[in-house]
Amino acid sequence: MKKNIIITGTSSGVGLESAILFAKNNYTVYATMRNLKKSEALEKAIKDNNLSIEILQLDVTNNSSITSAINKVIEKEGKIDVLLNNAGAGFAKTLEQANQEEIDWITDVNYTGVVRTTKAVLPHMRSSKSGHVINVTSIGGIVGQPFNELYCGAKFAVEGFTESLASYISKPFNINFSLIEPGGIATEFMTSAVKKTQNEKGELATGEYAPIFQKYLSGAQNRAGKEEASPYQTGEEVAKIILKVAESKNPPLRIRTSDWAENLSSLKTQMDPDGTKLVNQVNSYFL
Repeated sequence: MKKNIIITGTSSGVGLESAILFAKNNYTVYATMRNLKKSEALEKAIKDNNLSIEILQLDVTNNSSITSAINKVIEKEGKIDVLLNNAGAGFAKTLEQANQEEIDWITDVNYTGVVRTTKAVLPHMRSSKSGHVINVTSIGGIVGQPFNELYCGAKFAVEGFTESLASYISKPFNINFSLIEPGGIATEFMTSAVKKTQNEKGELATGEYAPIFQKYLSGAQNRAGKEEASPYQTGEEVAKIILKVAESKNPPLRIRTSDWAENLSSLKTQMDPDGTKLVNQVNSYFL
């Protein structure tokens, strides 16, 4: 039986590639994005490949927008098989330089948005006793990194949120939860993140942290130029891993998408690489 999937943030990068890949693998895809004016790339892919994809407006920071999109899917399908929470935003800026509006925004987009969409689909998955929520986080959800404290904080929150849900919902209601943890995506994601550190003159607004930030940027550029053990993957490469997780009979709680990410997080993950041991342990302790 053909499954359906809702994907957030499909205008570019991992979301765009996931929408295309899932549609090519016999899923009915509901590809959502905040700004429908950015749907050109996806519309072209749909036309060129005759794909079963419907584009919907969904802003993860707006509850009514989420409810509207979810209701449209339920009206057509009667159920939701997979939710892929992919929408997110990068942010490379020191806590001291970030204003409160930026702090609230990065948390809202990267964490609270995931909470909102998950809350919206859970009743439907629970009633059908099946479903899979897949959250794209980051290696930054496991390992804190320089100039990414606000971004990492939000991604750490998604990890804890997802792990907690898996500890008591998965077995009784047959709903799986998975975390996808890329090291870095070779899209405009990082470029956009770095732009947010600039002031109106295009200068890096990092104050006394400037020498450290410059070293950080140089290191990122050097790593991007090395094909071996590079942290950067294409959106298509990550999408293939997401599809594999979605198709798995026993999906992992968490999975790194590259050797670089695996190595960076190994001190935290080597005893329980896919996270299932910990979930089972927590379940036995509390339930």
